[in-house]
Amino acid sequence: MGRGRWRRVASQVGRSVAVWAVSTVTMLVLAGILPDFQLQSPDGDSATTIAVTAALGAGAFGVLSAVVWPLLVRLLLLVPALVLGLLVFFLNGSLLLLALRLNPSGRPEAAPETAVIVAAVMSAVASATGAALAVRDDDAYRSRLHRLALRRGRSLPPCSTTPGTAVVQLDGVGHDVLRDAVDQGLMPTVARWLGAGPDRAASPDRATAPPTHRLTPWRTDWSSQTGASQLGILHGTNHDVPAFRWYEKDTGEVMVCNRPTSAVELQRRAVARTGHGGLLADDGASRGNLFSGGAGESALVLSVSARRGPGTRSRAGYFAYFSDPANAVRTALSFIAETGREIGQSLRARLRKQRPRVSRGGLYPLIRAFATVVERDVVVAAVVGDLLAGRSVVYADLVAYDEVAHHSGPHSRDAAKVLRRLDRALALIEKVAEHAPRPYRIVVLSDHGQSPGETFRARYGLTLGDLVRAGCGLPVPRRARRTRSGAEARAAVRAALRRPVEEGAEHHRPARRPEPVVLASGNLGLVSFPDVPHRMSEEEIAARHPALLPTLANHPGIGFLLVRSEEHGGVVLGARGARIPLADLDADPGPLAVFGPGAADAVRRTHFFPHTADIMVNSSHDPADGEVLAFEEQIGSHGGLGGAQSRPFLLSPLLCSPPVPEDTELVGAEEIHRVLRRWLTEAAAPPRVPAQAAPETEAETPPAARTPGAEAPRGETPGAGTPQAATPATGRSETDAETDAETDAETEERAA
Repeated sequence: MGRGRWRRVASQVGRSVAVWAVSTVTMLVLAGILPDFQLQSPDGDSATTIAVTAALGAGAFGVLSAVVWPLLVRLLLLVPALVLGLLVFFLNGSLLLLALRLNPSGRPEAAPETAVIVAAVMSAVASATGAALAVRDDDAYRSRLHRLALRRGRSLPPCSTTPGTAVVQLDGVGHDVLRDAVDQGLMPTVARWLGAGPDRAASPDRATAPPTHRLTPWRTDWSSQTGASQLGILHGTNHDVPAFRWYEKDTGEVMVCNRPTSAVELQRRAVARTGHGGLLADDGASRGNLFSGGAGESALVLSVSARRGPGTRSRAGYFAYFSDPANAVRTALSFIAETGREIGQSLRARLRKQRPRVSRGGLYPLIRAFATVVERDVVVAAVVGDLLAGRSVVYADLVAYDEVAHHSGPHSRDAAKVLRRLDRALALIEKVAEHAPRPYRIVVLSDHGQSPGETFRARYGLTLGDLVRAGCGLPVPRRARRTRSGAEARAAVRAALRRPVEEGAEHHRPARRPEPVVLASGNLGLVSFPDVPHRMSEEEIAARHPALLPTLANHPGIGFLLVRSEEHGGVVLGARGARIPLADLDADPGPLAVFGPGAADAVRRTHFFPHTADIMVNSSHDPADGEVLAFEEQIGSHGGLGGAQSRPFLLSPLLCSPPVPEDTELVGAEEIHRVLRRWLTEAAAPPRVPAQAAPETEAETPPAARTPGAEAPRGETPGAGTPQAATPATGRSETDAETDAETDAETEERAA
């Protein structure tokens, strides 16, 4: 044991010396290239003196980066997170200038702007060198993860040896998109879990390995968007969430799922309705989500970002990542590269005159880079810390694909590249789980899919708001204005900058005028009349604006309308005079027929929400190619019915009981919540050997309002664990931010 310990110490010292040597050489090369960076006196020095000066400077810079940098980032935690990422270069340059001044030779000099460049290059080279050496040393890599786990377990008793659960949400990735990505070799980690993939010839041993996970499609509610789905998954109910944004007549406010104040209110309503804190209330962590799920540990959670005070830790994940200067520089460089990549891809699409296409200028390249680089890196780093801390359940949302697919298309090359990077993130999480103090079951799911298609405005030259105004006999602008996109990444950026979500012309509190309020949520539109305090009926709308309902129902870009009826309670209106009462939809679906099974149930459920709009408008849908027409500026959209947007996936370990009995469809985010709660109960139950073979399927789980402890254990497998090996339980504690960042740099390179 002593010999092995000394061998590890020697290996660590050797790697440190190697990194120091490479940094010294890098400094020498940069001094020879950059005119404003000098390592010798004006009179000239010998090569030995210059080399010693470079070595001392590189060593001082390394020590300052290791000691001073975490303190700087902690002090700057009050600075908006995105600004902190941009300050990385200047802080690094300041540390280099300080290191040069501390050099005993007193010879090195650098201009401030040159110091920024030198520091960035040296940090990147040192990070790459250290990661490469760690990757090649399996013992050192494993020992490092063991040490990190041990450091986390010193302040609290040992964590449970029962399996923990890590749930990763791939925002916007539909079931069919995931299947295609596996078949095309874009996601080898997922392919291996499913026992599939195109690499069978190249890796026969993996090809014969049995699957560890099962893939199950599920169907969303009518509102197929993150706000409704994630609220249902994390809090057990998405009652009265008719769309991504909607107008509430009783308060006079426009609710927007990705507005922090709205997210707080929606979470409060869900907790009041269900009577429990959420899926993550028992030793859970929420990372990068709209809602906290009742977790005690939250980072980058929108509903938490609206709160102020010393107890708010929603942005602690930024410190966990940026406290390592190598991580900070690498992410900053990746951010710049991703911004350039988006500009190039957008220019190529415009030169090729690709259709459909939406505007991708302005701040969008920065928003995309934030979603695909900064938020991904920070969220994954937080999950790494949670696994090493031994938390019982973790739920994390990665929004990269959803953001890119909105503007490039769900089946584009741009989106495919994002899927490949997301798979590497899953591989990293799987690798870290092997060294966690407890076994983990990794569940991957999506909250919705995306349906392709051009925008309503691009096809018809007017927006849904223009069409509504025309039906009401109101003046219509000569030029159709763009409808603001409601992608989740925009809210994440604004939360990072500590700025409220702006809705432009949609006003947070519209005036109670006779003019209608028209809101868009993907290919779902909502029309409300703010001067009428109740939900208007079909008869009232016809008396006030006789041409409005026929104008909307007969437009070729509109699939169907839902309105309240004084005669039938609720009716679905379609082209050519179609008028089907909700009670008759099963026998005669009318215009809902092209939207597939389950459409009638989804429409009926939404009809009874207290804040359903006066007129609910769903765009047309072509079942042949799955296209819809978005009322927002998106060529990959979700939010209503039609196509792949309503068909997300649930990828679960075989060690968990089946989500639903065979030949039974998994419907609704609330049902996903019940399934996850059942699995948490199974994981918490002690292993037991059944007296006889367990049935293949289980009865329906108790209502979501029950607590996990009240549910009976189901489908527990003897000796249940995860497919990954786990170290002995050592303990868990509060997330050590510095350790999170320290781990991520090495583990990400390892997984890649």
